[in-house]
Amino acid sequence: MAALVPPLKTATGDVRVSRRGQMSLPASARHRWGLDGGGDVGYLDLGDAVLLVPGGVERWRRELIGAVSGEDWERARSGFGDPDLANE
Repeated sequence: MAALVPPLKTATGDVRVSRRGQMSLPASARHRWGLDGGGDVGYLDLGDAVLLVPGGVERWRRELIGAVSGEDWERARSGFGDPDLANE
């Protein structure tokens, strides 16, 4: 999983959403994410929050799946040793 966790660079702030649902991504995030000329940003609605993902959700999904070893997938499929979890 280390490849998925880059050095922590945090920034916080508020953005305003227009009536049409548009918002502006702060310049510092656009520069860091390589979006100065525009590009894809995915989102994940967490219920009480929204997670923005540079490159889109499919890129994020591929990185997450690629970070899980075959052994870890097998452990997950078997319920990590818990037969009740394996049947969920």
